[in-house]
Amino acid sequence: MGTGQEHTVKAFDEDIKHLRALISQMGGLAEQAIHDAMKALQRGDTALASEVRKKDKQIDVIEAEVEKLVVRLIALRAPMADDLREVIAALKIAAVLERIGDYAKNIAKRVPLIHTEGEDRIEALSILPAMAQMASDMVHDVLDAFASRDAEAAAEVCQRDSALDDFYDSIFRTLVTFMVENPRTVSQVAHLLFVAKNIERIGDHATNVAEMVYFAATGRYLADEAATA
Repeated sequence: MGTGQEHTVKAFDEDIKHLRALISQMGGLAEQAIHDAMKALQRGDTALASEVRKKDKQIDVIEAEVEKLVVRLIALRAPMADDLREVIAALKIAAVLERIGDYAKNIAKRVPLIHTEGEDRIEALSILPAMAQMASDMVHDVLDAFASRDAEAAAEVCQRDSALDDFYDSIFRTLVTFMVENPRTVSQVAHLLFVAKNIERIGDHATNVAEMVYFAATGRYLADEAATA
C-alpha cells in the first residue's frame, strides 16, 4: 500500500472515529435529558426543567456537526459497503437522537403545569420514572451496539419495545381510571398521559435506531430476518 493510500485510509479511520464519538456524545446528552426531565417531574423542579430545555440546543448543534462530517466523508472518501452503511446509519441515528432530545424537552415543558402535592397526588407519577429508565436503557444499549457493530445486541433492544408498550398501556389505564374517579385531576392527568406517551415514543425511536444498527452491521433488514425466522 502506497503512502498516499495509507494516509487516505488513516484519515478515513479518524473521521469514522470522530463520527462515532459525536453519536456517543449526542446519546449521552439525550440520556441525561431524559433522566433530568423525569427528576424535575418527580420533584416539581422547574429550574431543572428549564435547564433541560436550554441544553437541548447542544444536541441540535452536534447533529449539525454530524451532518457536515457525513457529507464530507461521502464526498472525499467515497466509502463502500460496510463503511457506507455505517456512515449513513450514523446520519439517521443523529436525527433520531435529536428527536429523542425533543421528547425529553417536551416532558420538561410539562413540569410547571403538573401539580404533584396534596391529596390528589397521582400514584402513576411514581411509576413513570421506571418506564423512563426502561426507555433510557434502550437508548444507551442501542448506542453501545452501534459503537461495537453488535447486531445481536441491536436485535435484543428491539425485543424490549413490546415490554415498554405494555408498561405504557398499564400506566394509561391507571391514569384514566384515576381521572374518572377524581374529576378535579383531569388537567394534571392529561399532562401525565402526554409524558407517558413521550416516553413510549422514545422507546419506539430506540427501536428504530436498533434496526439501523442491525442493517449497518449485517447488510440485512431486521424485519426481513424476523419474517423468515
